[in-house]
Amino acid sequence: MRLHKLSFEEEIRARQLARRPLDEGKTFEHGPAKFIFVSLIVITVVSHLIALALLWFTPS
Repeated sequence: MRLHKLSFEEEIRARQLARRPLDEGKTFEHGPAKFIFVSLIVITVVSHLIALALLWFTPS
C-alpha cells in the first residue's frame, strides 16, 4: 500500500508509459480536430458556390 499519492505529472507519465505506441499510419491523434477542419472547409466551399450561383442566375 502506498503512503503517498502520485503527483498529477507522475500520474500522467504512468498512464503514458502503460499505453502501447500508436500504429504508424493507422492512428490520427487529432481526429476531432480533423473533422472540424474538413467540415469548415466544406462549408466554406459550398457557401461560395451558392453565392456564385446566386450572382450568376440573378437578373441584373
